[in-house]
Amino acid sequence: MSLCDWALRRESAIDYWGLMRIVDALRRPLGHLRLSVIDKCNLRCQYCMPEEEYNWLRKSDILTFDEYRRLVEVFVGLGTDKIRLTGGEPLLRGGLTELVAMLVAIPGIRDLALTTNGVLLRKHARALREAGLHRLTVSLDTLDADRFAKLSRRTSHSAVMDGIHAAVEEGFTQTKIDTVVMRGVNDDELPALLEFGKTVDAEVRFIEYMDVGGATNWDGDLVFSRAEMLAALTAVYGEIKEVPKLDNAPADRFALPDGTVFGIISSTTAPFCATCDRSRLTADGMWYRCLYALTGTDLREPLRSGATAEELGELVAGVWRQRRDEGAVERFKERRRTTFVSVQTLRNDPHLEMHTRGG
Repeated sequence: MSLCDWALRRESAIDYWGLMRIVDALRRPLGHLRLSVIDKCNLRCQYCMPEEEYNWLRKSDILTFDEYRRLVEVFVGLGTDKIRLTGGEPLLRGGLTELVAMLVAIPGIRDLALTTNGVLLRKHARALREAGLHRLTVSLDTLDADRFAKLSRRTSHSAVMDGIHAAVEEGFTQTKIDTVVMRGVNDDELPALLEFGKTVDAEVRFIEYMDVGGATNWDGDLVFSRAEMLAALTAVYGEIKEVPKLDNAPADRFALPDGTVFGIISSTTAPFCATCDRSRLTADGMWYRCLYALTGTDLREPLRSGATAEELGELVAGVWRQRRDEGAVERFKERRRTTFVSVQTLRNDPHLEMHTRGG
């Protein structure tokens, strides 16, 4: 019996939006897996990696491409149909296109995307396209090179811009541009970023500054809220209409008067935990059901100890059925919201870092 056949016969598998998927304790499906392929990054963005030194995962613990494939097959057998490759910066992982080709070949994956900071995208765009990658999301917080250098502590702005143009040249469509918006830092660039998005046929998504692991200098006063973003854009463009939501994507989408669509991810001031179907697998095989989770499940150990696909599936399904995580909602309820995880805690457990588990 194949893993997919086995999953469909589980008592907890249900018909959800026409698909057979297990659901958690709050009836949320196991729909979207974010797959971190490396914990290292070639930028040091202030909202993600503000410290000078970091503890990295052990090289011997990093999953091989075949191990990723085997685990992804388990998740697909339980209903996951969307995979996103993340990091750190995923394009730092050698031979990544080989993994892309392996994952594309798995029946049941409807969407295989990759999130990148764009620095190495010019070098890899063609190979990624030829390997079968479906979509790209590129992080771009500013159009100003000096501001980029201050935010990221690197002078790679021109490489990022060139990478975005390379994606266009290689035929990528449905590209997203993700911008973390911070008050007094880049909140004045929202219209300019939307206009840039039009020139490269990319949908811009504005993300509220989040207090997740790694944001050791997080300051609530820097949060530029969804409401403020919409007010600022309305002042420039006029009436903005919300686009009906047809999926569990994290962004709420809006349309300008000219039809340009953009998104806002408002985890900080308007959490969407009730519909979150995402989980995250670190590069060394720790599985987290929430971006704010402090503990995860080690899938590498049973995988390397010879667990069968069915046994791994039982493990994943059993953990997911008990999931009640609503991390962003719990943070929102805190009256005096400060840094989520201390520097010392992060040094003791690098799995809590945003760059380790993928954003």
